[in-house]
Amino acid sequence: MIRWLIKHLFPRSEWLFIAILLSGIFVGFAMYAFYLSRAWSYASDKPETCINCHVMSTEYLTWLHSSHARQVCNDCHVPHENVFKKYFFKAKDGLRHATIFTLRTEPQAIIMKPEGQKAVMDNCLRCHAPLFAYVQRVSTENAFASRACWNCHRDTPHGRVKSLSATEKVMVPLPGSAVPSWLKRLMQK
Repeated sequence: MIRWLIKHLFPRSEWLFIAILLSGIFVGFAMYAFYLSRAWSYASDKPETCINCHVMSTEYLTWLHSSHARQVCNDCHVPHENVFKKYFFKAKDGLRHATIFTLRTEPQAIIMKPEGQKAVMDNCLRCHAPLFAYVQRVSTENAFASRACWNCHRDTPHGRVKSLSATEKVMVPLPGSAVPSWLKRLMQK
């Protein structure tokens, strides 16, 4: 069985050099894409990660000046039931975002998908539980059964500006240079 796999999976000796060369080129491009996209940063909770793509600049700036600026994006936008669900959600959502931004199909106005809305609503309830208990006591109806928090709190935390064209000259921290430091040193010589 192993001999059959080796015979059929590995190239013949006359093609071995070309196969290794092409594999090296593919791995090199994959590593450079990983570096260029700052893919490692998506495992963190830093809000600056969200502006690796310029499309999120409006959301970043409006969050930065909001009452939720002490929270990070993942505090609201990622499930917190357990670490596996958190990172699975981040990976799935991140791959969707990466595909959209790579193919340049991002919408003019960012709108959360239903799964993201559920995560945000669950996190509103998690952080503001005492407030919700009070509102349910004084309310004559179950306000949370049919409405999301942002139905009333439209400005929290991203404001009403939801379009790239509305904040075209927004000032956000720029990501560092995409040129690796070893290449900068080589170019200076």
